[in-house]
Amino acid sequence: MRETHPIAPVFDADSRILILGSFPSVKSRETMFFYGHPQNRFWRVTAAVFGTEVPQSIPEKRAFLLANHIAVWDVIASCEIVGSSDSSIRDVVPNDLSEILKTTQIQTIFTNGGTAAKYYAKYQLPRTGIPAVTLPSTSPANAAWTLPRLTEAWQAIKIPTER
Repeated sequence: MRETHPIAPVFDADSRILILGSFPSVKSRETMFFYGHPQNRFWRVTAAVFGTEVPQSIPEKRAFLLANHIAVWDVIASCEIVGSSDSSIRDVVPNDLSEILKTTQIQTIFTNGGTAAKYYAKYQLPRTGIPAVTLPSTSPANAAWTLPRLTEAWQAIKIPTER
């Protein structure tokens, strides 16, 4: 089924890193915010990286991102997708990252998992010219990565914001 990305990006003029997922899960589309599935470890991992409490509400999550100079969006604007299955993604229309890149201080782009990395490399890299750093997916489907391992790998997002 064809789905269109329903969530606006989170960023402000002080954003220094951009974290891109592939496309919002069904649960994220229902909650109208990023990483809305309770089993997705994004919020637990990023809170651990920055040594803060895990944000719960959407306003808390938005404030957490901006306080840590993090912009969040997804690579894909619309696609054919079955449920939340990244492997079913077809007929991709990419998001336009130019507004984020023009109005922020983005120093590094990270992708949350291999699917985001693949579609970033195909659709975004030729436009941005900025290579992305691929981080292991925080999705519950990435069960091989424990929370401590994810948290260790995701420490990379701290480096640009501590300059």
